[in-house]
Amino acid sequence: MATSGSRKAIFAAMMANAGIAVAKFVAYLFTGSVSMLAESIHSVADTSNQGLLILGSRRAQRIADNEHQFGYGRERYFWAFVVAMVLFSLGGVFSIYEGLEKIRHPHQVQSLVWAIGVLLAGIVLESFSFRIAMVEADKVRGSMSWWRFIRTSRSPELPVVLLEDAGALIGLILALFGVGLTSITGNAVWDGVGTLSIGVLLVVIAIMLTIEMQSLLIGEAAREEHVRRIADLVSNHPSVSRVIDLKTQHIGPEELLVAGKVEFKRSLTMLGLSDVIDEVETALRAAVPLAMRIYLEPDLYDPDHEGSAPGAH
Repeated sequence: MATSGSRKAIFAAMMANAGIAVAKFVAYLFTGSVSMLAESIHSVADTSNQGLLILGSRRAQRIADNEHQFGYGRERYFWAFVVAMVLFSLGGVFSIYEGLEKIRHPHQVQSLVWAIGVLLAGIVLESFSFRIAMVEADKVRGSMSWWRFIRTSRSPELPVVLLEDAGALIGLILALFGVGLTSITGNAVWDGVGTLSIGVLLVVIAIMLTIEMQSLLIGEAAREEHVRRIADLVSNHPSVSRVIDLKTQHIGPEELLVAGKVEFKRSLTMLGLSDVIDEVETALRAAVPLAMRIYLEPDLYDPDHEGSAPGAH
């Protein structure tokens, strides 16, 4: 399930985008500006995208069954991937097409006051939504840079909302640039240039999101600090001789699969070994709450087949 911070950012973005979409479309009807039309489609796409993120969060809560024995946590990755596809096709490709058409066949923008007024209002609303997303992301990103947070986050919602809001803000500025230059120069080609720029921006953001979500869908390991903590905790247990191999994988944003081959003290009885494994698993869950699925296999160390996972000793 998405965190409360993620849900807050999603709902804020959804409300802002819905209001802006309506205002932009009304402005398009009054002005005939294709930049404004592109921005309306962009806001409609963004609004539907927030709905898809909420849908993914709800579907991910389904209980594991025989067909999906590790649960449905990756639903959140799938629907975030769909968001990237919607942003690419409905937002980016459409805007590029409209921009090229306007450059080839320019026509004057009507009611510029409407266009500029709606764009300025949109910038205010999008700034409010973007600020909420940044505040919520700040609570979990720690000392990471914004770029590193987006690249390494195992939870899809906040990076998606951050990139969408950033793209929306820049897109509004580009639309304002196109409409403003059209007004100043009297050349409607600038409106098309603004629209084309918006389309290119959305395609770039969509590609970035697609790459990140594709990696998460395939299955990413735990973050480096979690891997180290798990390896250190297991290897430092008094009944453990060494960690031979260790593998981790996110089966959901807040659910981690941990599998390892561990050499235990050979003096342990079968009952003692079972108790030690239970102790280690309990300690792991306390230290790394994400580690909900843990499978530790007792084994004997063979230097010719040493595990290569991070943290192996």
